[in-house]
Amino acid sequence: MRIAFHTPLNLFDDGGVSGDRRMARQLVAALETLGHVVEPVRAGRGYLPSADPACLDQHRADAARLSDQLLADYRSGIPRPDLWFTYHNYYRAPDLLGPGIATALGIPYVTAEASDSERRAFDEWSAQTEIVRHSLAAGDVHFYFTDRDRQGLEPWRRPGTALLELPPFITFGDEPPRHRNHSGPPRLITIAMMREGTKQNSYLTLARILARIADADWRLSIVGDGRQRAVIEAAFAGLPQGRIDWLGLIPRERALDELARHDIFVWPGVREAYGLVYLEAQAVGLPVVAFDSGGVSATVVPGETALLAPEGDETAFAGHLVAMLQDKARRERMGAAARRFVLDERTNARAAARLAEGLDLACRHRRDKREAAGSAAS
Repeated sequence: MRIAFHTPLNLFDDGGVSGDRRMARQLVAALETLGHVVEPVRAGRGYLPSADPACLDQHRADAARLSDQLLADYRSGIPRPDLWFTYHNYYRAPDLLGPGIATALGIPYVTAEASDSERRAFDEWSAQTEIVRHSLAAGDVHFYFTDRDRQGLEPWRRPGTALLELPPFITFGDEPPRHRNHSGPPRLITIAMMREGTKQNSYLTLARILARIADADWRLSIVGDGRQRAVIEAAFAGLPQGRIDWLGLIPRERALDELARHDIFVWPGVREAYGLVYLEAQAVGLPVVAFDSGGVSATVVPGETALLAPEGDETAFAGHLVAMLQDKARRERMGAAARRFVLDERTNARAAARLAEGLDLACRHRRDKREAAGSAAS
């Protein structure tokens, strides 16, 4: 099939560094392994920085013009898509194109990682949330990555609209390196951008947790950079001197190699959507210590590849970390299980098989809807 692939939040091939761009690229690669032709929808960035009605009106006007242009192009003979696929449709980046164009062309409409927010339906974001809900009602198949997202999508599970689990997955060009033993104290590592919001909150939380176990024997490497680096560095300044190595922003290949030089991946993940970095760390053979927050549990096997503390329980988190620091055999056992889990179960091939199932179902749903509409018209 020819698939129109729309990413309202960010153009996935614009060179930016973010988890949503990376997952979008992985989805495209998985779809292409199935033999589909994937054509990115060249729309402007649809992120809404505020709930200002004027901002939404401008985005709507831009989308209406682009929609008219795309439909005119398809009518003029430019190859039209057989299916519309939107990735990451939510209240700050609602899909203003897909439902209307899919209806006009009579083609299936599919989403991945769409989400709904009951809270946002009754605050200043209500208009944007209503757009998201319109697209959810129009869908033939919605792929969800986490159980949290599934819960939000449940009201739209109905005849003709399916919800299918697509667990977070990760692709590697070459087999990732294996964890390497070393001398000296256990090495912790974390990887995250240093920006406002959830990332900064997790960094500040990690600094407080490590202060609780300052007497334990460990070193921490931090990979990442961003606008809030000075604030984050200040949060770690009270820890014993020489414990923290600031590695900055490094290429993915080098990041994988750094992971392999360490023993435990530690990242609180406060309200994390899911976090591909958890899969990367496990792929090289590191156990994970994190909060059971957001979609983190969708990326690990709790108790087997990771120790998850209740969200916000910094005492429990510190206890898990100390237990891991003191038990090398446990670290190695969990690390080996983590590598098997990611390389066997969270692969491009597994994702492609699930996508194939969903696209086939979406085509059947759309065909049934067209036939039902034709019968009603008759």
